[in-house]
Amino acid sequence: MADIRVQNLKAPLDVAEYLFRRLYEIGVRSVHGVPGDYNLVALDYLPKAHLKWVGSVNELNAAYAADGYARIMAIGAVVTTFGVGELSAINGLAGAFSEHIPVVHIVGCPSTRSQKQGMLLHHTLGNGDYNVFANMSSNVSCNVAKLNDPQDIAVQIDHALRECFVQSRPVYIMLPTDMVTAKIEGQRLETPIDLSDPCNDPEQEAYIVDVILRNLNSAKSPVVLIDACAIRHRVLDEVHKLLAKTKLPVFVTPMGKSAINEDHPNYGGVYAGEGSRPYSVKEAVESSDSILSIGALQSDFNTAGFSFRTSKLNMIDLHSDHCIIHYSTYPGARMKGVLRRLIDTLDSSQLSVIQVPAVTNEVKENDDGSSTIFQAWFWPRVGEFFSKNDIVVTETGTANFGIWSSKFPAGVTALSQVLWGSIGWSVGAAQGACLAAKDMGGNRRTILFVGDGSFQLTAQELSTMIRHGLKPIIFLLNNDGYTIERYIHGMDAEYNDINGWDYTALVDVMGGSKTSAKHVVRTKSELNKLLTDSTFNSADRLQFVEVIMPKEDAPSALVTTAEASAKTNAERD
Repeated sequence: MADIRVQNLKAPLDVAEYLFRRLYEIGVRSVHGVPGDYNLVALDYLPKAHLKWVGSVNELNAAYAADGYARIMAIGAVVTTFGVGELSAINGLAGAFSEHIPVVHIVGCPSTRSQKQGMLLHHTLGNGDYNVFANMSSNVSCNVAKLNDPQDIAVQIDHALRECFVQSRPVYIMLPTDMVTAKIEGQRLETPIDLSDPCNDPEQEAYIVDVILRNLNSAKSPVVLIDACAIRHRVLDEVHKLLAKTKLPVFVTPMGKSAINEDHPNYGGVYAGEGSRPYSVKEAVESSDSILSIGALQSDFNTAGFSFRTSKLNMIDLHSDHCIIHYSTYPGARMKGVLRRLIDTLDSSQLSVIQVPAVTNEVKENDDGSSTIFQAWFWPRVGEFFSKNDIVVTETGTANFGIWSSKFPAGVTALSQVLWGSIGWSVGAAQGACLAAKDMGGNRRTILFVGDGSFQLTAQELSTMIRHGLKPIIFLLNNDGYTIERYIHGMDAEYNDINGWDYTALVDVMGGSKTSAKHVVRTKSELNKLLTDSTFNSADRLQFVEVIMPKEDAPSALVTTAEASAKTNAERD
């Protein structure tokens, strides 16, 4: 039967090659992962699809890196082996699911025969259940494809990849060892996968736009608020066209930072309730009588401890798959179509436009006159160091909150994991982002800010960066332990302490002694000298900078959010 089926194929192609050629088609150029006996034969097919194997030091870092890669490249991929490998990666994939990041997770698994017979194989739980791990991943994947039957495999692959891109969330593809070389119809590759967004119902869309226009036109001080899902679901072109036509003031949330070119004349800063930067942003947004919110993700850390003070009566919320206007919800109305129709329909002369103060890097205003590098001074200062089109990666902790006080040049892309907040994510993500920038060509700098505590979890990814000749600038903020945890609970508790490392020596240990530069800065003048050095700015090699900062110092936004988090943790029903 199999021979007859294959004979009827117009262009027989091995499953693994089909899968990897589809990955290349939708934008993947490098594949992260760790080899294991259930995926080794599949990995042989990567060169046939012009894909590069990255090879991470462990599966968790690989998942973090695929996440960072996808944020720059629009989609990422990670390959693991069954059981032990995929479970090591699942935290990273859960973060991608939480934060709407499209990552294709390919799991090499035992053969279909082994599965049917329930054989007692290594990497299993010993109970004959070969679906247990797929069932776990189904909760952090928008699609699960088990490639068990050659007649269905091509359709399964195409559907999974479309869902990954359109929904902007991970998918799980289970590839048995005997299916790797199975033949399927390769002629399908002549037709690209349709990655276009579903269209809205025209009548519903027209009605929604009419309601939005009536609200905006009658408002005395309308503003626009951009959040994470505007980035994740690819509506930034529409957002910038809307701003160009309306001239309305625009603000971003912490997760939406860099969605708007911050040299835009309408840009007003970061709105995060009590953590807003500059603080005048809070009054501008909360006093508005019509807030057009695009792609909101109102998590605790994204709102400085749920400190948003906006009324539903003033809110117009546009999301990837629905819209909410005041207290009315419109299921299935996708924001891309709504924004396009809104741009085409609105008359900017009908809008009341208020002016917002220009946002600057307030370096002098935060200089206490001492030589110590305090957080309040550091973040505006590095804001002046950034260049156009930089990629800026910040870790959960002081960096995620401090970056709110940095004003970016045009074209900067900021990567953070505010919602999932997995400690150590940024190191892997920076490797993935830096590799994506290299794969895309050009000369974008990748700049990582990570605390000493977070770095200790994923420091091995330095090895991958060095191996592939990547040239990030890494600022390790050494403030002696878990600062964000100290502010939530246990300022002097032993569990918030860590063992001090010789951090810069790790660059040599991992093979970068001849290709990297290392620095330790303890004073403002030392940091200023480094940030103005032309060789350092050129980013022509991996550069590792250890910045010594006070143990109990933290960005004010972190302090505000940590207090709110501690209060939430203590609340009872």
